[in-house]
Amino acid sequence: MKHLLAELDSLPEWLATKGLPRFRAAQIRRWLLQSRAESFDAMSDLPAALRRELEQDFQLWTTTILKHQQSEDGTEKLLLRLHDGGVIECVLLRDGPRRTICVSSQVGCAMGCVFCASGLNGVERNLTSGEILEQMLRLQRLLTSEERLSHIVMMGMGEPLANLENVTKTLAIASDEQGLGISARRITISTVGLPPAIRRLAELDCRYHLAVSLHAPNDQLRDQLVPVNRKIGIAAILEAADEFFEHTGRRLTFEYVLLDQLNDRPAHAEELGRLLAGRVALLNVIPYNPVAGLPYKTPSNKAIAEFREILERHGVTVKFRQRKGDKINAACGQLRRQTVDLATGSLVNLPTLADR
Repeated sequence: MKHLLAELDSLPEWLATKGLPRFRAAQIRRWLLQSRAESFDAMSDLPAALRRELEQDFQLWTTTILKHQQSEDGTEKLLLRLHDGGVIECVLLRDGPRRTICVSSQVGCAMGCVFCASGLNGVERNLTSGEILEQMLRLQRLLTSEERLSHIVMMGMGEPLANLENVTKTLAIASDEQGLGISARRITISTVGLPPAIRRLAELDCRYHLAVSLHAPNDQLRDQLVPVNRKIGIAAILEAADEFFEHTGRRLTFEYVLLDQLNDRPAHAEELGRLLAGRVALLNVIPYNPVAGLPYKTPSNKAIAEFREILERHGVTVKFRQRKGDKINAACGQLRRQTVDLATGSLVNLPTLADR
């Protein structure tokens, strides 16, 4: 049985094989993407016979919610089991009027960032476009009738540019006025920096924002924190990022997870300031959200303040991201690691009513 969310583009052809009018495809899409239909039966303006045909040929939801956690700051996180047993995470963030969702692109991650829970057991596979879209719809359904989805970030589990085709296919639906209606300027793709894929993304002319996760101001340190850097190097990443800016005109964002005593020293800030000075870019600094079983810690308030002061002295536009959802393991991969035995796929912490 096919996953309907992965087959939206082929709906007109499917309808034709059934001898049904093509305009029904737009109705089905509207029910799924805008009216938040939970089932085929809820699509009340479709003929009953069509609804039965859809149910016979397609599966609407392919994930099971293993855990749904909520934080006092409004953050909500879903742990989802896929049809083949894989487990992924996605997050809804509330910040003033903004309603941002953070979704995964892979089961696990192959980039090997030493401080990140997502890649501790490597990567299992890419997610399909339908599985990425399903995360978005499940998170959208957590919003009240007064709330509206405003931003999307591909910053969950996995490296989005390693699954570029499915990611861009999904984001095309998300940014379509007949889809989720999210403006391209409110969609961000985060990457550790894969130069060939960054250039391909620029050539697609999608107009999404690009966020490059640096985490270090030099190759020696970045090789330790982001092992894939050994095959790439910061210079090559910055060159591709600069080309992306020249092609799209979209201001770049550089991400920097601040780790106590590792990359948070004044010398690191000075080097980072020199590296980014003169670029039309935002530096998004994220004080580390600790992961159980890993030795890394959040920097002190003094270290954070000094880091900011040095960067601003170099003329770098810098934003320190407020930590949200840390009480519900909202950093990517944390809840999955806490809840699932990744060697066997079995649950080790079953959901309770308090989690939901």
